[in-house]
Amino acid sequence: MARIGYARVSTLDQDLDVQLARLRGEGCGVIRSEKVSGASRDGRAELATILEFLRPGDELVVTRLDRLGRDTRDVLNVVHEAEQRGASVTVLDPHVSTRGEMGHVVLTVLGMVAQMERRFIKERQREGIARAKGVGVYTGGQRRLDRERVRALHAAGLGPAAIAAALGCSRMQVYRILQEPR
Repeated sequence: MARIGYARVSTLDQDLDVQLARLRGEGCGVIRSEKVSGASRDGRAELATILEFLRPGDELVVTRLDRLGRDTRDVLNVVHEAEQRGASVTVLDPHVSTRGEMGHVVLTVLGMVAQMERRFIKERQREGIARAKGVGVYTGGQRRLDRERVRALHAAGLGPAAIAAALGCSRMQVYRILQEPR
């Protein structure tokens, strides 16, 4: 029976140290961590690895429920997958475990709260962008591709596939740039 810790932050500039220390302090022999959004399970390779290797009697430990995900369905799916393997899920803050009958109810409610919190964050973000646009401060995201370079490569005779390979982007991005009015 192993205690396996999982730590997650959403962005590369966020720090995992507090979560990792807490999981070590709780006796987790194995700890996997990643820096990826919790909005969905896409791209969360470390969580997938943990779920794949859980054995009967193991315990998946996270510091807070939102570390497992910000979508109720995703959180409940993680819990279900762990239980299908005979393992349990424990959240440290607040302390909830699926070993007890009430654990499922509490985890479901907490999962709904995490999802609601994500919706609030998105709404505040939209409001902030609208305010910034209103005063002329918001200019949008940074362009990832040099449009003039795409056009120059095309003018030099390269096709969209070759341009995409040279610039490390998709052909669709190249097509869109080439179709833009100058």
